[in-house]
Amino acid sequence: MKQQQKRSLKAQLLSYKRHPGSFIVFLLLCLATLLTAGTFILLLAHIILNGIPNLSLDLFSFEYTSDNASMMPAIINTLSVTLLSLVVAVPVGIFSAIYLTEYARRGNKFVSVVRVTAETLSGIPSIVYGLFGYLMFNIWMGVGYSLISGVLTMAIMILPLIMRTTEEAILAVPDLYREGSFGLGAGRLRTVFSVVLPAAIPGILAGVILGIGRIVGETAALMFTAGTATEIATSVGDSGRTLSVHMYMLLNEGLHMNEAHATAVVLLVLVVGINALSAFVAKRIGKRGMA
Repeated sequence: MKQQQKRSLKAQLLSYKRHPGSFIVFLLLCLATLLTAGTFILLLAHIILNGIPNLSLDLFSFEYTSDNASMMPAIINTLSVTLLSLVVAVPVGIFSAIYLTEYARRGNKFVSVVRVTAETLSGIPSIVYGLFGYLMFNIWMGVGYSLISGVLTMAIMILPLIMRTTEEAILAVPDLYREGSFGLGAGRLRTVFSVVLPAAIPGILAGVILGIGRIVGETAALMFTAGTATEIATSVGDSGRTLSVHMYMLLNEGLHMNEAHATAVVLLVLVVGINALSAFVAKRIGKRGMA
């Protein structure tokens, strides 16, 4: 075993001598890996060391005051905005991707325009979405700073992401699956929902996970739309701040720095927990689909 490893190492070094460009690319890859891992470790260490000692029961009170700077209303508002945004964006994104891949003719110019538009929208800064949501929903529709304004803005923001990832997941399903279903007498609609979508669910959920992460970590767009009220939003017409907005406001005021670091810890745990749960669900569904 050791001899094989030595031979492999010698062959690799010989290959680098023959192709110096490959060695340069290898060094750049190692540098990028170290920078990424190092940045993540430093960020994680900073959040944990400064946040965990400042956690207290007062931060989880259901009523925000200037003394406790409770984050519980923001946590509840974050979960509400995330759930409602997914309810709006996920069905539209999935059905749009189904039409583009299964029903639209291949080579259709309309499909190309939609794909280019979706990719362009994915790269627009979030503050632009916030300004659009403020002018569209708060001003023109007259809903003001409210949860529904933030939800609709977030849904528009994550819609291109979900649509494109779903489209790629559906395109990755082999055509043999469709041909076998058609050969057994199933129609296109039944083939899509009984064969194609179950096989593409892991890829679809990957896009949903990315959308969840973007919603939970969003600040600028929600400040312009949902507002910064410290209370729990009891209806979609009420204003309420999310956890990321809550942390930004505490840091901006400069009066509750310790509470802001504690909020960062909870936000990190919330994001990691949601992603882990979504990945677990995707894995279980993928195993059921293969069975």
